[in-house]
Amino acid sequence: MAVNQISVFLENRTGQLAEITGLLAENKINLRAISIAETADYGVLRLIADDSEKATSVLLSQGNIINMNPVTVVAVPDKPAGLSELLALLADSDVSVEYMYSLFTHQNDKAYMVFRVTDYDNFIQLLTSHGLTPVSSAELGLK
Repeated sequence: MAVNQISVFLENRTGQLAEITGLLAENKINLRAISIAETADYGVLRLIADDSEKATSVLLSQGNIINMNPVTVVAVPDKPAGLSELLALLADSDVSVEYMYSLFTHQNDKAYMVFRVTDYDNFIQLLTSHGLTPVSSAELGLK
């Protein structure tokens, strides 16, 4: 089950993150996760919003350069080694993690992690065979 992630390409300048998050707030768009990576020339803001279509429309209307990609959210046990065990399983199965970050959500002794991997089918099969399931957009309250 994929969740829509929005990537926003940013100039490296003071205040741009405040502008983006302010724009989303003005339009009553709630963020569920946010991550930023940077290079010397630009940044990439990755976010998951409660309404990805509305967020995309609002961001595009203000001239932002964006991309939407499917990512997988996995509920991992919220305990010492909960994430480590999953990452070791991926490494042992030769599934490479391109990037990951966490959601703000925490429920029922589970932490929610966002994954972008190189081999999606193998990733899903591996999760399922170990009693883990991807979390759906509906379960996270996303439109």
